[in-house]
Parts: sequence; C-alpha cells; structure tokens
Amino acid sequence: MSTRAKIGKFSLLSMTIAAVFNFRNVINNNIEIGMASAPGFLFATIFYFIPFVFIISEFVSLNKDSESGVYQWVKSSLGPKWAFLSAYAYWFVNLFYFTSLLPSILVYTSYAFWGYEYTFTPMTISVLSILIFTVSTWVSTKGAEWIGKVTSFGSSLMLFMSFAFIILCGGALLGGVQPATPITIKAMTPTFNWKFFGTMAWIFFAAGGSEAIGVYINDLKGGSKAFVRMIVVAGIMIGGLYSVGSLLVNVFVSQDQLSYASGIFQVFVGLGNHFGISQRIIHHFIGIVMLASALGALLVWTSAPVKVFFSEIPKDMFGEKTVALNKYGIPERATWIQFLIVIPLLLIPALGSGDINELLGIIINMTAATSLLPPLFIMVAYFNLRLNKDYLERDFKMGSRKFGLIVTAFLLCIFSVAFIAAIFPEGQSIMLTLVYNVGGVAIFMGWALWKYNSYEKKCLKNTKETSNKLA
Repeated sequence: MSTRAKIGKFSLLSMTIAAVFNFRNVINNNIEIGMASAPGFLFATIFYFIPFVFIISEFVSLNKDSESGVYQWVKSSLGPKWAFLSAYAYWFVNLFYFTSLLPSILVYTSYAFWGYEYTFTPMTISVLSILIFTVSTWVSTKGAEWIGKVTSFGSSLMLFMSFAFIILCGGALLGGVQPATPITIKAMTPTFNWKFFGTMAWIFFAAGGSEAIGVYINDLKGGSKAFVRMIVVAGIMIGGLYSVGSLLVNVFVSQDQLSYASGIFQVFVGLGNHFGISQRIIHHFIGIVMLASALGALLVWTSAPVKVFFSEIPKDMFGEKTVALNKYGIPERATWIQFLIVIPLLLIPALGSGDINELLGIIINMTAATSLLPPLFIMVAYFNLRLNKDYLERDFKMGSRKFGLIVTAFLLCIFSVAFIAAIFPEGQSIMLTLVYNVGGVAIFMGWALWKYNSYEKKCLKNTKETSNKLA
C-alpha cells in the first residue's frame, strides 16, 4: 500500500457523492421529461451506474498502483493511443463543466448570505468565478486529504437535505396532501421519443462521475478492496436518492413552474410553505447546502480530470515538467495550465447572452453529450479486456467472462443511442447542432488524434535516427 494513503472509507464515500450526486440534476431532468425521470434514474442506476461501478472496480483491481485512473485502465486493454484519447476526452469535457459550475457557486453564495439571488453583471460573474477557481486550483494541488475535508462537509449536508426532502414529502403525502402533479403510473411512463432518449444522456451524465475517484486509489487506506466496497455502496445510495427524489419533486411544485436557474429553491420553498417555514430561512439553508456541495464538487473536478490526463501520459508529449507529480501525487504545473485554459471560457459569459434558461439548457445538453465519450471509451476497453485479455490477474471480476461481455454490450448500445440523441437534440436549430454539437466533438477529438499521431511520428523518427547512428 502507498505510504501516501491518508483518507478513510468515509472520505472516499463523500468524495464519490460530491463528484456524482447533486439534487439539482433531479430538477433539470424533471423540467425536461417530468416524472418519467424517476424510472429513467432507476433504469440508469440498475442498468448503467451499478454495472459501471463494477467495471471501474475491476479496472482498479487490475491497476492497483495507477495514478491516472482512466488513462491506465484503457491502456491496459487497448494500448497507449486509445488511453491518450480517453484521458484527453475526460479532461477536455470537464473544462466546459466549470462554465456552469462556477457561476452557480455565485448564485448559491448570494442565497446563503443574503437569502435571495443577488444580480451580478456578466463581467462581475466572470471575475468572481476566476477568483474562486484560483483558490480551488491552489487547494486541489494539495492532494486528496485537503479535498476530502471539504467534500465530507458538503456531501454530508447534501445527503441530509436530500433525505429530509424525501422523508418530509413522503410524510406530507401520507398526511393527505394532494401533489401538484399527481403521482400516477401514466405520469411516470416515459414517452419513447427522440426527446426522451436525448434526456437519458442528461440522466447518464447525472449518474456519472464515479470514475473520477479512481485516481485516489493510492491515497485510500485499505487499497483496492476498500475502494470496491465503498464505491458500490455509494452507487446504490446515489441511485436510490435520484430515483426517489425524482418521484417526489412535483409534490408541491408542478413541472411547468420549474426553471433551470432557481428550480432547486422553488421546490424547497414549496416544501417549506407546507410546514410553515419562511421562504427566507429556506433560501439561506438551501444556499448553504448547495454552496458547500458545489465547492466540494469543484475541488474534485479541478483535480481528478487533470490528474487522469497528465499524470501518466508519455513525458515527451507535453514536457517532463508538465506531467511531473508533486509530493501529493498531483501534476501541479498541469493543474495551473488547466487554470489558464479555463479563464477565457469563464470570460465568455461577459459578452452577454439571451435567456439564461435557454442558455443553460444548451450548455447542459452539450456537456451531457460530450461527457458520455469517456465512459464509452472505458466500456469499449472493458469489453476488449473480457474478450481478449481475461487471463490478466485481478482480485475482482464482474461475474463470468460471458456475463461481463453481455452486460457491456448492452451498456454500449444504450449509451450510443443516448449519445446520438443528445448530439442531435429535438427542436434545436440544425445549424447550431452542426456547429456547436457535431463540430465541437469533431474538433476536440480530432486535435487529440492529430497530437498523438504527431508524437508517434516523432518517436519513429528518433528511433530511426538512433538506429542509423548505431549502424
């Protein structure tokens, strides 16, 4: 076991919850497809999240000493080129996640301190987001122990808030409250149209993120066995909260009243009104919970993807100093390079935008679509592992070889449909789709492929020159 191991099982659990669970995802999916998101989350939990957690656990068991998680997992099955593309996709997608997370932190801060959403100018939002991201980047370079302390507090509050919501809403229903949107089989039955399949990408996105925690395996007391146990517990807990929360979200507020920007506050204000709690107290409390949770998520996502991408790629790719790890196992220089790349993305909102909810809808959709690429790479790598390299020794396997192949093939099918539906969302301008969705994916993956091919050519050239000198 690594002498760096300093975090316990609860810290790992809290980091997983901070990386994956956010009650706001319940709201966003309810806005799109209503109560049908409840069986959607249940489906995603049973047929995606839990099997995917087992896949991650098996890769962790196979690569016990890996610092990079996703990169080493894919490399052990498909080789270095696919590992590079997977790690790059994982890191690149995350850069755009900051553009929605950081402004949200400002919203939560205003609710936490003032009890209402303070209206900042776009430029102020960008500047404050940069300041927050600066502090987050610095803290993330201090390793898992620092991150674990923040996420433990935030995830504990998030879990308390979620369980309280479920218990109180359930109690209100038992007490005779008529829900704003009746909870019926018809309301929960999905309409299997293109919009539903596109929204499933949002649900898969909401249930994803557990793979990020794989980079902290060498920081965990108990090693890979403890990792497997706790991440499975986290998966079941998160899936249950998403499913039950989605079932109860419209008890006091109907679907058509919710908005992306403030839906979380609308739902809890409705709950508070029923129990005689003032709106201002609700706003302060939910603001504090969401702020603490968002800060924990920010630290995880500032640290994990950059570690996935830079910690074990060839040193000649971006330079030895860029990929060098500090004493906490973090590629510190690469983390600050990530900081410099994100800054322009944070300044874009200062240019102004139209309707905030329409903008958030587009951003969430694009983030959800592109975020499916890394899990797709991991699933393909796992399918190849069970098909061609099942002889490799590891302490944990997801059932027999045949069972692993069948489960993974099913996952690849549903993921592919959801990815295509998210890339081509219903009702979106075809020009916006081609430029923003299709073009964005093609450009960022095309650059990664070009970069690795250039690296291969450089290595081949150096090998030939060395051979010629020896000859």
